[in-house]
Amino acid sequence: MRRKNITYNQPLEKQIGFSRAVRIDNIIAVTATAPIAKDGSVHTPGDMYGQTKRCLEIIKDVIEQAGGNLDDVIRTRLFLTDIKKWKEAAKAHGEFFSEIQPACGFIEVSCFINPGWLIEIEADCVLKKNK
Repeated sequence: MRRKNITYNQPLEKQIGFSRAVRIDNIIAVTATAPIAKDGSVHTPGDMYGQTKRCLEIIKDVIEQAGGNLDDVIRTRLFLTDIKKWKEAAKAHGEFFSEIQPACGFIEVSCFINPGWLIEIEADCVLKKNK
């Protein structure tokens, strides 16, 4: 069994003690991913669509670092602070996954560590054996 931890070099990863993603053999688990801009700030404050898109960009990058791609995603979980904005999140999700169609859930939560985050997204992947 081979294990590879993937980091995105964000301060909370070190502070809390977690990896952005973990790959074991042909499985990749991507942790709850927040809409963090490259400078560490909140990406597009107040914009559910923009924040969802940023989360998915990070997830795509992390999956690629682990040796996979979006075609390997079998499940996503979207945690939203306002379920009434699910259509905005769904629009961005569809832009990444309309052809792949992983299992997907939308869950409302009360808040996140950073009150500016409107969404966090998790993803699970199973890679083809030859990767």
